[in-house]
Amino acid sequence: MSDVTVLANFWKSSGITVLTGGQVLMIAIGFFLVFIAVIKKLQAQILIPLALGIILANVPISFISGPTGFLGSLYSFGIVKEFFLIFFFIGLGAMADFGPLIANPKTGLLGLASQVGIFVTFIIALLLANTFGFSLKSAAVVGILGAADGATAMFLSSKLSPEIFGAVVVTAYFYIAVLPVLQPPIMRMLVTEEERKIRMQSLKGVSRAAKLVTASLVLILCIIFVPAVSPLVGAFVFGNILKESRVADKLTKAARDELLDITTIFLGLTAGSMLSASSFLKLETLGIVILGFLAVITGTFTGVLLAKIMNKLSKEPVNPLIGAAGVSALPVASRVVYTEGARYDAKNQLLLHAMGPNVAGLIASLITAGIFLSILG
Repeated sequence: MSDVTVLANFWKSSGITVLTGGQVLMIAIGFFLVFIAVIKKLQAQILIPLALGIILANVPISFISGPTGFLGSLYSFGIVKEFFLIFFFIGLGAMADFGPLIANPKTGLLGLASQVGIFVTFIIALLLANTFGFSLKSAAVVGILGAADGATAMFLSSKLSPEIFGAVVVTAYFYIAVLPVLQPPIMRMLVTEEERKIRMQSLKGVSRAAKLVTASLVLILCIIFVPAVSPLVGAFVFGNILKESRVADKLTKAARDELLDITTIFLGLTAGSMLSASSFLKLETLGIVILGFLAVITGTFTGVLLAKIMNKLSKEPVNPLIGAAGVSALPVASRVVYTEGARYDAKNQLLLHAMGPNVAGLIASLITAGIFLSILG
């Protein structure tokens, strides 16, 4: 075989000969997300795995995201069979604290208020069905973006509308990553400087027994009323019981740190792997991105607005900033509230106060997903 023939065969087998413009664009988007994560330092633990998944999914000929490929196998194992989602919620449960919600139950209303973003977006998606091609099921999946919760979006999309899985999850994770940039302008627009400096009363201590009973009650009520999401709620409660039992510190640390970190890597890779050029570069994806943006804004807006009303009506001061934590991006939204409050009063400790609506928002978004699944599944 001549050298020319060898070179010709090598050229034909290279990826360049079959690389499409769409794949080039998606690979560029992947590297752009890496740039944001590295240079802007925005949620790198989410964006870097996501970006690498996108890049690998658009490498021609390799079939890495196909049914028998590495990323395809991750999707089957972790999403279809729910292992990654279960692991992720165990880790979230090990981080969560029901104490602030028990000590100040009214903050749970802020978590409920933020769910308005889900239903508003769901209705708008239905109204725009002809424009973007949304079905009733895909509209419900797009609506869940209002929770700013990637894992719940993954769960509902895999069950109701797997054809838009990649676009929905990437949108959810992107908005989680940019939440520290997206929420503060809304908070500043609605909350006066005087309100931002409000110091809330210290929360009363909550017993270990009360926390364990609350976690167990959440699971029991979920099993009774929305059993469709009981695996995820059960995983969340399991992680929380590990933490609050205080007798399994090694397991709690492993769930909160190593298990959650490893699962985040695999979830990001899996989500990115679903974003081939053929599945992402279409009008429906643009609709998902736009409506996802609207959903997060609406959820933040309604949470902060209700917190302002509570502050006016309550005898005890309520800093309206904590309303932004009602979206279920745990614990990112709580940290955003804490950071924003500290900008105006460095000694204002809002983190624990924000954890109440944040945990309530997470549970509420799971229940909402369960309702959608029960009705439409």
